[in-house]
Amino acid sequence: MALNINDDTALGREDDWFPIREVARLTGVNPVTLRAWERRYGLIVPRRTPKGHRLYDDSHVKRIQSILKWLNRGVAVGQVKQLLDARQSPNLTEHSQWGGLQNQMSLAVTELSERQLDDSFNRALSLYPPVTLCKHLLLPLLLSLEQRWTGAFGAELERGLFYSWLRTKLGTRIYHSNRQHNGAPLLLTTLCEQRFEPGLWLSAWLVSSAGCPAEVIEWLVPLAELPLAVERIKPRGLLLYASQSLDSGYLKRQLPRLADTQELPLLLVGPAASIHLAELRNVPGLTLAIDPLAALEALQAGPLLEKPKGFLE
Repeated sequence: MALNINDDTALGREDDWFPIREVARLTGVNPVTLRAWERRYGLIVPRRTPKGHRLYDDSHVKRIQSILKWLNRGVAVGQVKQLLDARQSPNLTEHSQWGGLQNQMSLAVTELSERQLDDSFNRALSLYPPVTLCKHLLLPLLLSLEQRWTGAFGAELERGLFYSWLRTKLGTRIYHSNRQHNGAPLLLTTLCEQRFEPGLWLSAWLVSSAGCPAEVIEWLVPLAELPLAVERIKPRGLLLYASQSLDSGYLKRQLPRLADTQELPLLLVGPAASIHLAELRNVPGLTLAIDPLAALEALQAGPLLEKPKGFLE
């Protein structure tokens, strides 16, 4: 029987119930994924209005938090319901499907099959939040591919295909997400002369998925010119990504000036944050994060991003 949202007996107070977009904001799980969890796995069973709109209450939000905790431990979405119902500790090896997904995508790169690569990722994207995909699929896959490409014939061909696909995939999602959210963006740029920085784009994707517009400057810009970008774009914060060792003297001179004069939250993200930890750990106003996941967590710990309930538990 459909739920009548005007029936106080059924609903109590109207404020006790949330539409799907509000639940997505509260939990960090997009509506497409919430609907897939309902239809395919019965993980969430919302109430319905007479017109068929989904409504959720606090118990649904808490259940989504529990689902996210299992997913972030590496459990496959198809196994979560039985774990929730049984309230037992999982055998992560038994329940994890990430190795299989990584192998599928790695094979697609080997075969230079962009369609197979895209299909595999799209299936995962419909079921898992971006944080889970980044942690258990994309970051491990990138590490595995980089190890495979070291000194291998055909490595540049595979890298070119994969990086082109990844830029297009993440860039498209960032573009559409930016148009759904208002407010000042987070400005992200690189400090290295790499042709493509996966970590930069993963950082932007995670930020945009958390409801914050992301403005990416992929081209290497001198630190001395970034105040001009800040003046014109007026971002809420500045994220600098670097995957390689940098001139530590240059960083020690420029980063304090940038953090001090702009009065903006400033992050250095990527392997360079670990490489230069000793030199930069005491720079006022600077936060160091070793990867995109750590960067998102740091942003959500501060005033820049709202942390959805259970999002990074």
